[in-house]
Amino acid sequence: MMNRTMKLLLLSDIFVLTGFGLIQPILAIYIDGGVAGGTMLSAGLASALFLFTKSMVQLPFGHYVDKQPGKTKWLILGTFLMAGVPIIYISANSIYHIYLAEIIYGLGSGLAYPTWLGLWSANLDRGRESFQWSVYSTSTGLGTAATGAGGAAVASVVGFDATFIMAGLLCMLGCLALIYMGRRSAMIGENMGGDAPFRRFRMVFALHSRRSLDCASRLRLTILNRILN
Repeated sequence: MMNRTMKLLLLSDIFVLTGFGLIQPILAIYIDGGVAGGTMLSAGLASALFLFTKSMVQLPFGHYVDKQPGKTKWLILGTFLMAGVPIIYISANSIYHIYLAEIIYGLGSGLAYPTWLGLWSANLDRGRESFQWSVYSTSTGLGTAATGAGGAAVASVVGFDATFIMAGLLCMLGCLALIYMGRRSAMIGENMGGDAPFRRFRMVFALHSRRSLDCASRLRLTILNRILN
């Protein structure tokens, strides 16, 4: 159904999205009650700062990374930056630390998101694109839903700090999956999954076959003309 590269990309995103799914339901409460200068308004500004940073980074970076051969390293870097965000939440003493965390989160997401999409798209199987995207959406959606429902419960039992540590560990597991994928790609060649290499081979083979047939046809016509004349 999926090659190993796609499975590792999917596994990584499940870990990362699940980790941040633990945080999302409680982050505004944590900022409002546990951070100096934190209010519900500043929590909203922090979220907007993340989205703004991500939007400013991912468009030019997506244009840049399309031309680069080693995409996996950028995906690992972006995911690693995201994994450090929950740790900053733990040590935050001021709302400005939260703002810094959101900028780093946006930067990491801006590096990881377009790179992840490029690698996933390069490995899609022809004729199964919609199904494979549905597998991704369903898997990550179920993981995020489960942690979204349980995030507040976990925080109420073990506290904010333990919840943030759990989120960071899940993100690091996602990063480790990408590191393994990167080492494997270095051995067998990056982006060689799916139908992409086979489509290229079939196109080259078909073109060569047509040229060979044209040459053979011309040769037969030349021989026939000489016999008749």
